[in-house]
Amino acid sequence: MSRRVATITLNPAYDLVGLCPEIVKGNVNRVQTAGFHAAGKGNNVAKVLRDLGIDVTVSGFLGRENQEGFQQFFSENQMVNRFHLVSGRTRVNVKLTEKQGEVTDFNFSGFHVTEEEWKRFVSDSLTWLGQFDMVVVSGSLPEGIAAESFANWMMQLRQICPCIIFDSSREALVAGLKALPWLVKPNHYELEIWAGKPLPDLDSVVNAAHQLRNRGIAHVVISLGEQGALWVNASGAWLAKPPYCEVVSTVGAGDSMVGGLVYGLLMRESSEHTLRLATAVSALTVSQPNVGIKSRTELAAMMSKIALISIR
Repeated sequence: MSRRVATITLNPAYDLVGLCPEIVKGNVNRVQTAGFHAAGKGNNVAKVLRDLGIDVTVSGFLGRENQEGFQQFFSENQMVNRFHLVSGRTRVNVKLTEKQGEVTDFNFSGFHVTEEEWKRFVSDSLTWLGQFDMVVVSGSLPEGIAAESFANWMMQLRQICPCIIFDSSREALVAGLKALPWLVKPNHYELEIWAGKPLPDLDSVVNAAHQLRNRGIAHVVISLGEQGALWVNASGAWLAKPPYCEVVSTVGAGDSMVGGLVYGLLMRESSEHTLRLATAVSALTVSQPNVGIKSRTELAAMMSKIALISIR
C-alpha cells in the first residue's frame, strides 16, 4: 500500500553549518565550513522520509531570487514540489558548533508574505492536503503571516486531515496548538514556555505532556537533547536515551526525530519501536553535517544502542 506524506514549511532556510573551536566575540573567528544546505524543518523531515522510501510532497513559501538550491534539492530527492514563490530571498541561517558541542545560531530574516499570497496558499493547500495519510507542519512563521491567520488555517486543515504532526515554537506553537494536532513535538524549553513555568525534572515534563493530551492531542513527544526523548500517549509514557555521540552539528536533529516518528506511525509500528527508531535517526544526525540516513544498517546499529524506559 502506498503511504503518502506532505510537509509544510512556511519559512524555510538555507543552513550554513560551520565548526569553530571557540567563538570569540569582537574578534575574527575562523570557521571550517561543514555544509551549506537547502533546509527548513519540514524539508529536513521530508529528506529523512525519502531516505526511508516514503513518497513526500513538499510545500510552503520560497523566495524567488534564490530558489535554485531548493529546486535542485527537491529534484535530487524526488520530492513533489508544491512550494509557492514570493518576492525576495529565502533566509540564511548560520549554525556554528564549538569544540564542546555547543551550537550558536544566527537566523537572518527573509522574504515577506503578502496577504494575497497567504490567501492563495490557504486556498490552494486546502484543495489537496486532504488526500495525504499525514501532514507535517513545522517551523516558524515568515514576516507577513499573523499567528491568528495561521491558527485559522491549521483548524481548517484539521477538518480535512486528522493526522497532523506539528513541530514549531514561540507564537506559531501557541497558535498551532489551538487546532489540537494529532501529534506535537516541542523540545524541553518550548514546553516550559507553553506551560509558563520551569519543568526541572522528568515528572514535571510528563505532567505537562499529560496537560496537552487532556486538551485532545493524542501524542506528545518532547525532545530532550542528549537526554533523548519522551513520548506520552494513551498507551503510556516512554523515555528513550541515545548513546554518547560525537557532535558535529545538532542542526536538524529534532526534525530527524519527527521524520522517524512519522515513518514508524505510517508503518503502524508500536510506540516503543517508533520512539527507538526516531531517537536513533536523531542521534545519527548530530554525528554528521547534514540531515539524512546513509544506510539502514547504520540505523539498525544505532537503534540497538537506544535505551528505552517505560514510565508510569
